[in-house]
Amino acid sequence: MARNGGELTAGMPEMDDETVVVTGANSGLGYEATRAFARKGAHVVMACRSEDRGEEAKRRIRRGDSGGPRGSLEVAGLDLADLDSVRSFADEFRDAHDGLHVLCNNAGVMAIPRRETKDGFEMQFGVNHLGHFALTGRLLDRLAETPGESRVVTQSSGVHERGEVDFADLQSKQSYDKWEAYAQSKLANLLFAYELDRRLGDAGVDDVVSVACHPGYAATNLQRRGPEMAGSTARLWAMKAANALFAQPREMGALPMLFAATAKGIDGGEYVGPGGFMNMRGTPAVQRSSERSYDGARAERLWAVSEDLTGVTYDLEREATAE
Repeated sequence: MARNGGELTAGMPEMDDETVVVTGANSGLGYEATRAFARKGAHVVMACRSEDRGEEAKRRIRRGDSGGPRGSLEVAGLDLADLDSVRSFADEFRDAHDGLHVLCNNAGVMAIPRRETKDGFEMQFGVNHLGHFALTGRLLDRLAETPGESRVVTQSSGVHERGEVDFADLQSKQSYDKWEAYAQSKLANLLFAYELDRRLGDAGVDDVVSVACHPGYAATNLQRRGPEMAGSTARLWAMKAANALFAQPREMGALPMLFAATAKGIDGGEYVGPGGFMNMRGTPAVQRSSERSYDGARAERLWAVSEDLTGVTYDLEREATAE
């Protein structure tokens, strides 16, 4: 398959009059997904921590496609490491938009030295999971009110397979390993995505589905941040060399998210990733994640903890069943 972005996404449905939110839209997979959605006619809200970088990405997208994308782009500030910012973004979005067809929970940090969010959460758990948990909950009414089907797409990683949710030390205060913390956050993404889909179904909300995805090994700036924050030039060069030798282009890495967001036959609860070598490369396919990720009891416990930590509760009441 050719690696031209337009050719790769040629099979996507048209998205005229649809609204999409992409977190982390100014770079990497979020940038490529934003380009593809806009190319298909969607209005894309680029939710970015830095609005300046978001505006520059918006200009690049407009310059990059011949004649510009058919859809429209809007940059909005969103810092997933700050629950007040999440609330403000959601409030402003709800004021400005009557519908939301796709929410892509894409932004994240990977394998960084221990840091804390504004609210005191370990950064990887706070940004990758809790920030998106709060965002989704605050936008759920717009998703449910949108005519037709809406989707929540949550970006995980194959690294989730080594993850464990340590409820006794969720914020990694007692001990911290950057890769274990990342794996925990990516497992949390899957537990959330599957539990959300179960709760939507139990509440009879049939027109909103929750799907998970992972990009395989894609060359993005995500891998650079950890070495840069640690000040490790050697690790940074090693990461660049590995990306050059083994990673697929970010255009390919974005395909599972785009497939999860738009493909026919997605019912909710799926896990989409590259279908090629070791699920690290290739075109999208529905796969199975780790057995731990399907643990309903663990997911319910994480959900309750996440509501307590973020103060965000979901208005999803279980439908009464006939006796």
